[in-house]
Amino acid sequence: MKVLIADDSEFMRSLLREILEEEYTIAGEAENGVEAIELYNENDPDLVMMDIVMPIRDGIEATGEITDSDPGAKVIMCTSVGQEQKMKNAIQAGAEGYITKPFQKPSVLEEIENVVAG
Repeated sequence: MKVLIADDSEFMRSLLREILEEEYTIAGEAENGVEAIELYNENDPDLVMMDIVMPIRDGIEATGEITDSDPGAKVIMCTSVGQEQKMKNAIQAGAEGYITKPFQKPSVLEEIENVVAG
């Protein structure tokens, strides 16, 4: 399974990459929503780990654009505690799940399994 990581923080991308690369193929890493959309279209990942707050285009806008062009897209939002309203907006945009920072490997892998299983 190929996973695209989108987060404006190099540290967070690195952390997610370490958690995921044992079990999944990393299909690319994006620093903002525009890059996330471009990499999604180029690499056709099975799953996107999308940060909500990013420059240029945020994760909610990028998720909406990805799910509009590919209704079968699977997106998990990466959010900080206290972003409940943004999380609701992300789900309306097509996100199917979310994980909260700081990431814990068991909860990240469990959320991926839940979203992929449908």
